[in-house]
Amino acid sequence: MSNPTDAYAVTADELRQFIERAEQLAAEKKDIAEQEKELFAEAKGRGYDTKVMKKVIALRKRKPDDIAEEEAVLDMYRAALGMG
Repeated sequence: MSNPTDAYAVTADELRQFIERAEQLAAEKKDIAEQEKELFAEAKGRGYDTKVMKKVIALRKRKPDDIAEEEAVLDMYRAALGMG
């Protein structure tokens, strides 16, 4: 017969491993966020518009058809409002 505390010990070890992995990932995410902040600060220091850079990065993640559709609707709305 299996001892219930043995099952608990295995579960506790596994839980501890998950927690430690999550903590490690959180630390890595914090480091990456700091690196990203430094990268954008350097780009800004060299005269780049970081707000536009972030928009370009977001666009590169999207499908070209989705971008084209959104731009077409945006153009239609601008025209309706007399914005050129």
